Amino acid sequence: MMSQHRIGTARLGEDGPLVGVQGLGCMGMSAFYGDTDEEAARETLEAALDAGVTLFDTADMYGLGANEEFLAPFLREHRDEVTLATKFAIHRLPDGGREIRNDRAYLRQAVEGSLRRLGVDVIDLYYMHRRDPRVPLAESVGAMAELVAEGKVRQLGLSEVTGAELREAYAVHPIAAIQSEWSLFSRDVEASAVGAAAELGVTFVPYSPLGRGFLAGAFQDAGKELSEGDFRRDQPRFTGDNAARNAALLAPVAKVAAAHDATPGQIALAWVQQRAEVHGLPVVPIPGTRKPSRVRENAAATHIVLQEAELAWLEPIAGQVAGDRYADMAGTSASRE
Repeated sequence: MMSQHRIGTARLGEDGPLVGVQGLGCMGMSAFYGDTDEEAARETLEAALDAGVTLFDTADMYGLGANEEFLAPFLREHRDEVTLATKFAIHRLPDGGREIRNDRAYLRQAVEGSLRRLGVDVIDLYYMHRRDPRVPLAESVGAMAELVAEGKVRQLGLSEVTGAELREAYAVHPIAAIQSEWSLFSRDVEASAVGAAAELGVTFVPYSPLGRGFLAGAFQDAGKELSEGDFRRDQPRFTGDNAARNAALLAPVAKVAAAHDATPGQIALAWVQQRAEVHGLPVVPIPGTRKPSRVRENAAATHIVLQEAELAWLEPIAGQVAGDRYADMAGTSASRE
């Protein structure tokens, strides 16, 4: 059955494919959010496609490759309907630590591993997941461009880069998309990266547009409510005094949601879509979920239009948020802008 909340489309880069105006972040189906349910996750993938979601986002480090492997059967069945995005650069170490690698040798190893795990011949959108300052950006993007020339990758993307880094990379090879956290709680990208993306015709792909579920009311204190193994228990914004302070900031979101007979999460998603319009650039948020019902709820948010007064109520929230986005901000664009 076709979804009654089927979404519209947006262009991925200046000359890329049309994709659903909302994508799906698949990370939580395999890692970072505690116990997983593969059957429910498979149903979620199908529900997303039914709603018009076509950009599916993963990375080689999600579950040490397990998320890519999980997506492979879905891709075999729906390859022509899906725009597949994955990422390289975060190398997980045996001791649980990680290192960032952008060098050519690692890139070559990473792309072959992703192609194998995903069971595909070509990756539609290949991101540099994090920037390694030890390797010249032009060198890394040049190596990524070779993958396009060889037919292993169709388009290139960058994650968590500054506006200056985006311009530098684009001078080497067109960049289709830039991915960073952007939400009612996280707006630092508006200072630099958003403007550069609009100038270059690069599509912005906000991850965590729901503040990792906090904006949707999924929890109020991660340390008390979420299960062991859920990495949000260690994130500064979601625990202790910070969590209590940030939960109090959601009153305007609830007020706007009531006016639209919507959920707070839908208002958060609608805000991201309309905020991007202010900056004049295409946007494809990738909220993550493991529930078909949540996919349908998220898709419905693309049809909500917020009024000027409502946007004004929501405007101050980000400036009052307590705590960093990550316990370790190293490697994020905010640490370099």
